[in-house]
Amino acid sequence: MSAPTPASPQPEGPGLQPPAFGQPSPALLARADRGYARFLAAPAPAADTGDHDQDEDAAGAR
Repeated sequence: MSAPTPASPQPEGPGLQPPAFGQPSPALLARADRGYARFLAAPAPAADTGDHDQDEDAAGAR
C-alpha cells in the first residue's frame, strides 16, 4: 500500500534551499569586478631610491 500523491507542491520549509542557491548576488559580482579592475590597473611607480640605488653604488666603486 502506498501513500497518496499530494495534488499541490509542498510548501518551502526551513530545510530547503532558496531557488537562487548557488548564484552570486549582484553585489558580489560588483565587488569582484572592482577587485579585478584593481588587479589589472597599472602598478604605482616605484618610490625614489635617492642615494641608496645599488646600481649607482656598484658603478662608483669600480
